[in-house]
Amino acid sequence: MGFNETDLNNTANLPSAFLLDTGQRNISKNHHDIEYVLLLTLKAFIMIFIILCALLGNLLVIVSVMRHRKLRVITNYFVVSLALADMLVALFAMTFNASVELFGRWLFGYFMCDVWNSLDVFFSTVSILHLCCISVDRYYAIVQPLDYPLIMTNVRLGTMLSVVWCFPTVMSFLPIFAGWYTTNEHLEYRRNYPDVCIFQVNKFYAVVSSSVSFWVPGIIMIAMYYKIYREADRQERMLYRLSIVRIRSRRFAFHTIHPIFNSNQRRTTSSPRIPVVISSCFPSAWNIYGNSRSSSSRNWSKVAAALLNKHLQINGISAGLTSLPTVDQSSPEPQPEEPPITSSSKMKRERKAARTLGIIMSAFLACWLPFFLWYIITALCDSCESGEVVVAVVFWVGYFNSALNPLIYAYFNREFRAAFRKTLESCCRAIGPVHDLRQVHRKQDLVHSNASSELHVNNQLRNSEMTNVHIEACI
Repeated sequence: MGFNETDLNNTANLPSAFLLDTGQRNISKNHHDIEYVLLLTLKAFIMIFIILCALLGNLLVIVSVMRHRKLRVITNYFVVSLALADMLVALFAMTFNASVELFGRWLFGYFMCDVWNSLDVFFSTVSILHLCCISVDRYYAIVQPLDYPLIMTNVRLGTMLSVVWCFPTVMSFLPIFAGWYTTNEHLEYRRNYPDVCIFQVNKFYAVVSSSVSFWVPGIIMIAMYYKIYREADRQERMLYRLSIVRIRSRRFAFHTIHPIFNSNQRRTTSSPRIPVVISSCFPSAWNIYGNSRSSSSRNWSKVAAALLNKHLQINGISAGLTSLPTVDQSSPEPQPEEPPITSSSKMKRERKAARTLGIIMSAFLACWLPFFLWYIITALCDSCESGEVVVAVVFWVGYFNSALNPLIYAYFNREFRAAFRKTLESCCRAIGPVHDLRQVHRKQDLVHSNASSELHVNNQLRNSEMTNVHIEACI
């Protein structure tokens, strides 16, 4: 077959157009590859950061409780068990999910897909049930402090932890390995495509599992923390009223009893005196001997104040009393009125406690509510579909709660903060340069402090000498 001149010209012009189009495609492909690499790097960084925070933070909680005997109380056993559950979430749920997100497919086969789905449901449910148990424990500790040691015994603690760790198997391993959680079509699809691991559930399993794992524990948590907040508010108002009664009772005690002492001042000090105690609804006491308070009344006042402080500390309120107020009738002048117990520092503590409760509930709802809303909507609505980005976001926001739990339930506790500091210092003690640098800074601060003290003393001595010289000159 021959070619004419026109065909030859067209053939000669084809390579330039083809190369131009190919170059544009290569440029767009390069831009797409760069965006894909950047997005993949960002996803990997976020996922690894969440996994490390969950692992290291919860490990720090466990080690701190093991190292410090002061932290071995009933409430902290729930916190340690929660930390263990969150560590297992990071190890067995987050890692497999991260591999799917980064590699784009399931790498571990059909059987391991069921294992991963079971572990994901199991440990996530265990973590949420621990939060529910902690809310119940704190409810009894604050609302019923006197009955708390009888309610939260070691046997009951072990029973609650056993239920928390064993009951989620009914919602995870059993229905997933038996195939009850999904449809027959989805099971057939998974057998044909073993490199795809999608957790698609039927409507019945979606309702039951979400209720057990989130909705029922969430309602219990909200109810418990609401009652705790109301109890703290009630105790705050009660303390304010009792402090007002204390001040008014003190006024009454002085103005009604003081004239009696003026009329009986001629009595000898050797005559026997019977103490009279005036008490109100606030546990206060006044000794009315006349000239001096007895040591027994002072001791009773200190003991009563210690009991009151212990009761208030159990209820999460610190009054800071060293002894209950008494009226000393040795001087005719009335004692100055003390301000109410509800000082600015106490109000700050109350606001901090309320803020902590708000942070606990906000973090729990913000992390898990989006996932379970997506979970129940997509299961009940056949026509509702969601993109891969939405699925990844709701999963990892829920996982992030496992990294937040050590901060919320441990760091807001002063004793845990001190234990964290000591544990980290002991871990960093092996790093010589860092430790030496801290010692150098401490020595420098000590030298500066000593120098400042010596300078202050010298200035005081100099001023004293100048004053003496001035006095001698005047004399």
